[in-house]
Amino acid sequence: PSEEQLFHPWDSSPSKELRQKAKLIRQYAKCPVTGEPVDYVCPVAGIPTHANEQAYLSDTYYHEHVKDKLRKVNVYEHDLRSGREFPEFDFPETIDPTLSPTINFLNWDMFFYTREFYSMDTEFQLAATTKMLSYPITIGAAIHEYSPYTIKHSGRLTYEGLKSLAALRYAWLPRQGHRPLTRESRPARVFVIGARGESVLPVHIWRQLSVLFPHANLQVVFIGPECLYNHRERRYMSLEQPETIRIDERLSLVYYTETFDKLHQSGDFFPYDPYLDAFFMFQPGLGAKETAGEWNATIEGLLESKCVVFSTAYHEQDMLQDWDWLQSNYGDKLDVLLTPGDNVFGSTRWEVNYVNTSEVYQVNQKIFGIRGKRYPAI
Repeated sequence: PSEEQLFHPWDSSPSKELRQKAKLIRQYAKCPVTGEPVDYVCPVAGIPTHANEQAYLSDTYYHEHVKDKLRKVNVYEHDLRSGREFPEFDFPETIDPTLSPTINFLNWDMFFYTREFYSMDTEFQLAATTKMLSYPITIGAAIHEYSPYTIKHSGRLTYEGLKSLAALRYAWLPRQGHRPLTRESRPARVFVIGARGESVLPVHIWRQLSVLFPHANLQVVFIGPECLYNHRERRYMSLEQPETIRIDERLSLVYYTETFDKLHQSGDFFPYDPYLDAFFMFQPGLGAKETAGEWNATIEGLLESKCVVFSTAYHEQDMLQDWDWLQSNYGDKLDVLLTPGDNVFGSTRWEVNYVNTSEVYQVNQKIFGIRGKRYPAI
């Protein structure tokens, strides 16, 4: 279906779920001009955005920067519910070395081509696929030896970053003559701190990470009170013991519903190993006013581990807010591994904040990396 065929105002959408989202917006969102509850539906986006037509017409920022992207949100949501076939979700789960000897991480197009994914012929297919794959491929691209983040090309990888990633690559991507990680070895661990939506992705999505590291025994560890959702009961689960799902002989997913700082203090993950362990935080909002004081103990634990820590953000403002908070609170305790900037594997799908419809975003658009400072031996 075309964009015109997919477009429907959410109030009269054929999807009950989108009609309910329109009601949710009216219930919680405020007009960016008047501060009153939104009621007027933008004719371009088909989504409630302002209190009335006058406020809508006077909002120059919305017309210049938001409305066309918000229309994309509408169309993408209807595409997912259109009933069309989704051949782009048939992901290749192996790499044929005779056909794809090298994975290219230059951009999504080159990655899909060298990994022999289904050809993405429309922006809808690209949006649907990159939204899900952004999480595992962001991790893989940051660590892989063919990473797009280098000292020479992007200029964002620091020498400290190169040293830390060299250690991970030695263990995760052993070269000829090096002893690879075996099934009996301690697994390489990817800790996802404050896990939310990424932890409820279909489990086969995470197999795409292990495909990039064919000799590593990987364990993806989701940590946080929102990492395990019971769809039947429609609530987040709280477990005394971690839950483990083994995907195959080289990949397992582990869920801890406690916060990282408490698990760190109790020694649940000791010892950390800079050759095997890496931490990722997806849009954590470190510097957000709403989370003031909540991240201090976690960041202190991450820096103590001396392992790589990567953090993503929705957009420039979100990234700089987190970066400035880290620098002002822990600048003398950390080494910069990857300077703040674009994430090559951010999602291309536009989404909207339902309590502020003037805020449209794409997940994982920005990324930076840090590590607890290492001091030279005396």
